[in-house]
Amino acid sequence: MRKAVIGIIVVVILIAGGVGLSANSINNGNNNSTVITYGETTFANDQYKSLVDSYFMNNNYGNLESMNYKIITADEVNAISQGISQETYSSGQIFSSSLVDLGSSEDLSIDVDHSKITLVTDDMYKSALESTGITKGHVIVTSPVSATGESALAGIMSAYEYATNTEIPEEVKEAANEEIYTTSEIVNNSNVSADDLTDVVDEVKEEVEAQNITNHETIVNIINNVTVNYNIVLSPEDIENLAESIRQTQLVQDQASDYQSQINSFIQNNTGGFSLENIFNF
Repeated sequence: MRKAVIGIIVVVILIAGGVGLSANSINNGNNNSTVITYGETTFANDQYKSLVDSYFMNNNYGNLESMNYKIITADEVNAISQGISQETYSSGQIFSSSLVDLGSSEDLSIDVDHSKITLVTDDMYKSALESTGITKGHVIVTSPVSATGESALAGIMSAYEYATNTEIPEEVKEAANEEIYTTSEIVNNSNVSADDLTDVVDEVKEEVEAQNITNHETIVNIINNVTVNYNIVLSPEDIENLAESIRQTQLVQDQASDYQSQINSFIQNNTGGFSLENIFNF
């Protein structure tokens, strides 16, 4: 199982995945509900930064100058990537950026730039985030160069932690991270589309949660039945890995439900969304 313990506020995605930042290096803007991160390579390159900014502005975030932002360095990236992909990146490889907005109580929405993020889809992020209890906010993931997006989830979750001054239980984060890694690996190594696999995962999780099933073999049987209904063929190894991932998610559902109550309460009671005071307190 690959797991990442990451202290991040907003995610930056590498060529192979995503990372984040620390609260003490945020540049203050007037809009505390939204935070942007830039990879140091992108920030140093006017053309790359312009591409990222344009994507955010084209997604209804026009006044970027008023927002808080952070420049992500290779040192920060490598401190995280060693626990995920064992890759080491140079200062010339830190490209991609993200934006997390908790300025409203709208249901969770994910906007992935599919022209750059090549593997993980909106629904894959959403499914994993919902496993942690995160059901509110707007997340945008983009990059000026191609990226898989496999590691972005950890950064997004940490953004919510900083914003709400409430930590997601470690077991919940690990289960959600493992879901992204497992589903992306299946998509990458099979003929199953990301959308079809997400439909399967969501249906299996729904049945598992409704019956509070934590037995591995029972979950394997449910996956087999659901994949037949969707006319999808998964290898025995993929089914085993997926079953274990979903089992881990179910084992921490009580903690995830508690976190969901806390974050929903925070958003409802704080119209400003992100609070720098909360960030620094965290």
